[in-house]
This record gives sequence, structure tokens and C-alpha cells, in this order.
Amino acid sequence: MPARSASPKRPCCHSYDVAIPVEDVNLWITAKDRDKACAVPVPLILSKPTDMDKRKIVHQLDTPFSAVQWPFISQEDQDVILELVCNLLSPLGSHRKSHITPSKGKRSKVRKRKHADISTKEEQVVPSAPEIAAYVDIGLSRITRNLQDLSSDSSAAPGGNDEDSLPGPATRPYSVIFVARSGQPSAFNNHFPQMVAVSSKCRPEQPPIRLVGFSKACEDRLTACLGIPRVSSIALREDAPQAEALVDFARAHVPPVTVPWLEQSSDGAFRTTKINSVQTIVGEKRQKK
Repeated sequence: MPARSASPKRPCCHSYDVAIPVEDVNLWITAKDRDKACAVPVPLILSKPTDMDKRKIVHQLDTPFSAVQWPFISQEDQDVILELVCNLLSPLGSHRKSHITPSKGKRSKVRKRKHADISTKEEQVVPSAPEIAAYVDIGLSRITRNLQDLSSDSSAAPGGNDEDSLPGPATRPYSVIFVARSGQPSAFNNHFPQMVAVSSKCRPEQPPIRLVGFSKACEDRLTACLGIPRVSSIALREDAPQAEALVDFARAHVPPVTVPWLEQSSDGAFRTTKINSVQTIVGEKRQKK
């Protein structure tokens, strides 16, 4: 008697729900019956959690007072102000490139000092810097410290109320501050609007300080103009020579910085706690190696 041929074994499935992807219609089919699941010629894959399952709500505590905004300046006015700034500060860059040797590090200075012949070395006479240099502050840290001094009561000019003693350039308040906002994190310059507003309020007899934030990338142009490797912020003091056109244009086209919470805090009214609810995505757990 001939041997019977063995019938092909049917694939078996588990009895619990199985999610089967169908690529043609982009749907998910849930099969409970064994025959129904085995009739579909696709591999059985357990359903994966969607993106909605990986999201959660995070609560953040925020101040009840209104936020301080940067003054709005049109792009055309920003271009004009940038051109005036470069024309005003270009003599500083020319003086630096012509009479100041770029630093090559401390080791280079020590090596040059050892091999130099002091007896035969001729001293080079370096001309003084342009007058505008005493009225310009460059650098984030320096401008921040000066704004803090201007907003304090102890920053009065030496000499008291004597009319004959005029304050020097280093003690004059700022008239305009320029910040290259593009290309740097906001954490580096977010404090400028509040500090500028507080400094202006502490000196009501002076015109408010104007804050100019350049939204377009201009750091390379300022660097080439000043001859400094990196420039992020520039401050111009009051009564700077040859800066009348720049200051007048800035005061005419840039509004003063307003801080509503300074007036709101003096009202004495109760303000409820402000809680922000932010939806975020939960990251995957790191696998232990």
C-alpha cells in the first residue's frame, strides 16, 4: 500500500488578539480566530504604542506678570542703523589693525621677551586711539555690569552736585545699545530689555536708553569693522562725538523699552499663580550596556 503523503502543516496562532498590519490599505486588522488570522499571508506583529502614548503633560511655574518684549524695529531701519554703526566705529578697527599687534598667546610673549635685545630695541610710538573709543563699550559682560551700576543709587558721578566737575565718558549713561541677536542663544541677551528699562527709569532726567536688536546675521560685519575676533553687543554712551546722526535716528525709529510689571508690581493687587501646561514627548529609556 503506497504511503500517504504528509499534508502541509498549517501555521498556528495564539488565541489572544494579534494586530496584523495591512500595507495596501494602511489599516490594522485584529484577528481572534485562528483560521482568520492564518488566512492573511503577512507576518504577525504585535501592535506598537503610537506617538500619543509617548506624550505627557508637564506643568511649569511662571511669573504672573507680563513678559518684557524687545522693541520692534523694521528690517529697513535695522539696515540703516547697522550702516551708521559701521561708519562710526570703522576708525577703531583701522587703528587696531595698524597699531595693535594681535595676541598670539602667553608663550609667544615669553619667547619674544627672552630673545629680544633690550639695549637695541627701539620703542615705537603708538598714536592714541580715536576719541570715540572712550564712549564705546564692547562685550556682553562689560555692558551688563555697567547697566547694573547705572541702575543702582551708588552709581552717581564723582563730585556730587558740583556743576564745575563734569562726568567723564566712562561715567556717562548709555544712549543706545546694539545687540546681534541672530546666531546666539537667547539666554545670552534675554536680560537686556529688563536691565535697559530699569536703568532708564532710575534716571528720568536722561532720555530713555534705546535697545536695538539685529535680527539679521551681522556679527561678521561688526567683527571686520572693529578688528575684534568676536562682537556680540556694543553700547554707545551719551554725548559721543560724531554720533549725533546715529543717536537721533535710533531715538526716532526705535521705541523705548517698556516693562509693564514695574507698574503692575506697585499696584498692590493680588495676582494668582500662573502655571503653564506644556505637552512634551517622553524619550526612550537608555538600555544598559
